[in-house]
Amino acid sequence: MPELASRAHQQNIIPVVAQALSVANVNKSDLNAVAFTRGPGLLGALLVGSSFAKSFALGLNIPLIDVNHMQAHILAHFIDDPKPNFPFLCLTVSGGHTQIVLVKDHLDMEIIGQTTDDAVGEAFDKTAKMLGLPYPGGPMLDKTAAQGNPKAFAFPVGNMPGYDFSFSGIKTSVLYFLKDKTKDNPNFVQENLADICASVQYTLIKTLLKKVVQAAKDLGIKEVAIAGGVSANSGLRQALQDYAKKYDWNVYIPAFQYCTDNAGMIAITAHYQYLKGDFADQYVSPEPRMKF
Repeated sequence: MPELASRAHQQNIIPVVAQALSVANVNKSDLNAVAFTRGPGLLGALLVGSSFAKSFALGLNIPLIDVNHMQAHILAHFIDDPKPNFPFLCLTVSGGHTQIVLVKDHLDMEIIGQTTDDAVGEAFDKTAKMLGLPYPGGPMLDKTAAQGNPKAFAFPVGNMPGYDFSFSGIKTSVLYFLKDKTKDNPNFVQENLADICASVQYTLIKTLLKKVVQAAKDLGIKEVAIAGGVSANSGLRQALQDYAKKYDWNVYIPAFQYCTDNAGMIAITAHYQYLKGDFADQYVSPEPRMKF
């Protein structure tokens, strides 16, 4: 709920920043710059962060750095070793985005493929809701899928032109599949839950990696990474490792704490922008639909 999220941001931002400085044993006077997420994201929450960051930087008379949330997910790979070599492909997957990004340098990225409808995270969550799984649906579907047969039921793999994705077809397919099966057996979902979850997850992952394989082959790239909240999915992580052996890729999978939105990825992105002298002014404003 965006309004509640914004209010929670406003209530917590000052104590969280104070605690972060205390735990890091850093004084405000030691800071070189203040970074914040400009977008994409929920406008209310972005307004809280940007307003605080601008005031904080102005009060300390230090540079202000506006960070692109999606670039930051990719650059989370540069927090710890091993780090990808340029150029590399990054499959960036979250609740709001599904993209294949060609990463040429730390701050030089190009989206070469993306979803034309729902993001894969939404497909996971909405399917989980159809199955009656509790929120958050994606992680619960992943956990349940581990006990099932991924080839128990067949669902369509989206096939869009180029490197783009579509996930509306599989959601519709699952909806009609469940209606048809529960008509004859009201307990069908309960009796086959693990197999349904495993089959849906298998199809979604196959849809994602089919396009990554195509892009890697076309561009002659062997360095492949994943990023974003859905990169925490155990099925996707294992599938990427399997594909690495099959296609002789070097793959990069983020630690779990760097998959979902986190301050570390914003900081590492700001680090590279700071080195480049890429600063914002006090007139900067949030961009909920910010692009690269």
